[in-house]
Amino acid sequence: MLDVENLSLGFTGDFLFENVNLKINKGDRIGLVGANGAGKTTFLKLILGIEKPEAGTIRKQKGVKIGYLPQEIISLKGKSLFKEVKSSLQIVRKIEREEDEIHRIISAGGDLEKDNSLKERFELLNHLKEQRNYYSIDSRIEKVLQGLGFTEEDFNKPVGDFSGGWQMRIELSKILLEDNDILLMDEPTNHLDIDSLEWLIKFLKSFKGALLLVSHDKNFLLEVTDKTLEIFNRKVTFFKGNYEEYLKFKEARRTALEAQRKNLEQKKKEAERFVERFRYKATKARQAQSRLKALEKMDIPEVEGNEKSIDVTFPSPPRSGAIVVELENIRKSFGNNLVFDSVNLKIERGEKIALLGPNGAGKSTLSKIISRRLEPDSGKIKFGHNVIINYYSQDVADNLDMSKSVLETMASACSDLTEGRLRTILGAFLFSGDDVYKKVKVLSGGEKSRLALAKLLLTKSNLIVLDEPTNHLDFNSKKALKKALLNYSGSLVVVTHDVDFLRSLATKIVDIRENKIKIFYGDIDYYISKKFEVNTSNKRKTDAKKNSSKKEQKRIEAELRTKKYRETKGLKEKIARLEEKIEMLEEGKSQLEKELGQEEVFANPELSKRKNAEYQTTIKELETAYEEWTLANEELENIERNFETNLLHRKE
Repeated sequence: MLDVENLSLGFTGDFLFENVNLKINKGDRIGLVGANGAGKTTFLKLILGIEKPEAGTIRKQKGVKIGYLPQEIISLKGKSLFKEVKSSLQIVRKIEREEDEIHRIISAGGDLEKDNSLKERFELLNHLKEQRNYYSIDSRIEKVLQGLGFTEEDFNKPVGDFSGGWQMRIELSKILLEDNDILLMDEPTNHLDIDSLEWLIKFLKSFKGALLLVSHDKNFLLEVTDKTLEIFNRKVTFFKGNYEEYLKFKEARRTALEAQRKNLEQKKKEAERFVERFRYKATKARQAQSRLKALEKMDIPEVEGNEKSIDVTFPSPPRSGAIVVELENIRKSFGNNLVFDSVNLKIERGEKIALLGPNGAGKSTLSKIISRRLEPDSGKIKFGHNVIINYYSQDVADNLDMSKSVLETMASACSDLTEGRLRTILGAFLFSGDDVYKKVKVLSGGEKSRLALAKLLLTKSNLIVLDEPTNHLDFNSKKALKKALLNYSGSLVVVTHDVDFLRSLATKIVDIRENKIKIFYGDIDYYISKKFEVNTSNKRKTDAKKNSSKKEQKRIEAELRTKKYRETKGLKEKIARLEEKIEMLEEGKSQLEKELGQEEVFANPELSKRKNAEYQTTIKELETAYEEWTLANEELENIERNFETNLLHRKE
């Protein structure tokens, strides 16, 4: 479907990547990976045509449709949620434009029966509607929006009322509903909760086209991709295996290249010693010169850096009481919106707890109550002995001192560490080289979030509360943070949808939904398995309900067909009689036209007058018959269309 040939792109004299060759075929499921700044987003924009390459070509098959989900926050305004999504669909726009044009022509006096070209357009429009399942589009939109976490109450809300994260979900729904052949998605999981993430994984698994995804969510990549494309050291490497298999291959390749490099470097040193020793001796000069030329041509392979996690640790926290925090009958609402009620939760020393659930269920609210940043409306909160809390969320980044540099920010949080140690920690969070001297005020939102997270590692606390800490981290940064948290001896509460990050980290899961909490005493895989059991049980109940109502469904469908038969029987008979009458009148009209052209008729005034009167009567009867036939057919089409719509809704 798409061919990339000898593609190169550079900025300010340096290449992001060179001579990239790639084919994307139908059904390909490719994960695009690489460190932040490697050029992943730019690569997607090149394929889409938003960016232009310095060299090379991108060829797409004729008619190939590409859907693109950007990483940048979208700003939507004006329409309601449902209308925004529906009006974005190309097939809907095409059908509605054609309908409007036909209605305009009819309103201006056009006759659907007499104008054959107009009638043909109308018939083609109805065929297109049936071919593209136009009458089920509303149902499909509802299913996708609900799968992504929207409720029926949201459908009529203006899109401008939704936050940036929810607006990204709106954009995601558009490209999933459009009949795209290729989906390019840049960090699609960033704004999803665990429920909508599970739904998206199932949707993409059933998608028939090609996928090219940028994601730092390892679990998501392993679920939906089976090929990997990596941008590293200005090279784009394609591997026919998932991300985990690719890492193994990459490590084996790095080891082999390292051995090759050492071997060639040793040969180069030996050659250099020979040249230095014999280049001025007449008997050895030619041989030395030959080795010198060979030395200059010797190509030492470039070895990719070792990308193992940088070792970062939290300071040893002071010991807290056995019970760190205890919540009793906590209730919280915002205005008339109840978030949760009767919440009881106990956090013990050393526990690592994950708060999960759909967006809007109250995960962040509960994390703020636990960290003393928000007061509940009612209930009791007991904090244990000597509890010191450290809290992180993305809005915390806005409270950094904008006048300080990155390094100064870290140094102000802990004066005990050397600059080298501070740089090591910053390196784990993607600040290297001169980046550490940047002022906070010039950092992007993602960079500020990473700095706030790095700063967290310097604070001595025995309860850490993290709200979506991984959104702006690459694989290695997440690995560094996770390793530090695994070795952390204090208590942890974390809100995240990143399943791989939670594996081996969270030991207790608190699921928040429908104003209540449910505690799962186990890890993330235990939670998912139990959640799957509940979903399966619910599905069985639903299936049982469906099976029990199959007879009722068939009975209703039979009644609808009987009703249709009764309502259309007389119309069909009437249409058949009218068609016979029209055929007879057409024959009579043709016969009279022949007779009126004969000399014995037009030469006889009395006969000519009688035949003309018969002809005019026939034309009037024919017009009346055609009008009755048209009205009867329109009535029949309306009845049949209503029947099909009712039957479709019954099946759904």
